[in-house]
Amino acid sequence: MTRPVVIITGLSGAGRASILNMLEDLSFETVDNPPLAVLEALLGDGDLPIAVGVDTRSRGFDPPALLKILERLRLRPDLAPTLLFATAEDAVLLRRYTETRRRHPLAPGGPFGTRVQDGIARETLLMAPLREAADLLVDTTDVPLPELRRRMEARFRPEGAPGLSITVQSFGFPKGLPREADLVFDMRFLRNPHYVPALKPLTGRDPGVAEYVAEDQAFPVFWQNLTALLDPLLPRYVAEGKKYLTIALGCTGGRHRSVFVAEKLAAHLAETSSMHGWRVELAHRELPEIARGSNTPHAENGPPAAPPDIAPCDPHMTTVE
Repeated sequence: MTRPVVIITGLSGAGRASILNMLEDLSFETVDNPPLAVLEALLGDGDLPIAVGVDTRSRGFDPPALLKILERLRLRPDLAPTLLFATAEDAVLLRRYTETRRRHPLAPGGPFGTRVQDGIARETLLMAPLREAADLLVDTTDVPLPELRRRMEARFRPEGAPGLSITVQSFGFPKGLPREADLVFDMRFLRNPHYVPALKPLTGRDPGVAEYVAEDQAFPVFWQNLTALLDPLLPRYVAEGKKYLTIALGCTGGRHRSVFVAEKLAAHLAETSSMHGWRVELAHRELPEIARGSNTPHAENGPPAAPPDIAPCDPHMTTVE
């Protein structure tokens, strides 16, 4: 199996660094601006795909020398090299440098009185051989970052690379909202098993509690609306480049209603994880006896019911690939 190698170069301000970061998010090993003389040695032996950023700031930078290195890499049967060239229109590059107030690496003079447009012209001429030889030309002139990320993922996403990591968390309102929560849903509109003596010592992971909450006449409509909201929403988060998402579900004590709904929602999202490439983790903040470590979600119907006076202790917290 050949190892993907992406050499990222291009005009300063065209998004080379952003593309390198995007490939790092796709599980590429990344190296930015190594001396050209050590580029081949950096590849060495390995299994992970690798992306290397090279531009005019690299020590010993020389386009003809880089092209010769690329020729040698193409002769190696264990590598699949790609030369990616990032570019943009001159006016856009000038605007980006003006907004960031950074000095162009090839602009003449010192930090005062520097003409960015002269640097852009010099670099465009210097980089012309690399642009002509590029396997992939990426023009970022009118491309927002989320769209650029989508294109990079479509082109370079390795099989098995991590996608959106979703945490579904139950909690109790008296102890405050989870700080990391992106979406919060209040389960206190559902009838409370706490006031049923036989259910009070149990949790939302037990069949009796699950059945009690699910039979609330408000639950079916809520569940339908919740999944109708999240199913199209989560792929949009992925498209915008979000890597972590926490969905928090709260109730009064964080042991019954929120736990049941969190379990059910995590199982629902896990069913579509292979389709969308996201990873689902389940956490119950107010159930410290539930620890991380399981690779499968708790069964929707829960473990066998325990006697009402004994609270079952299941040492699982789910992680679903």
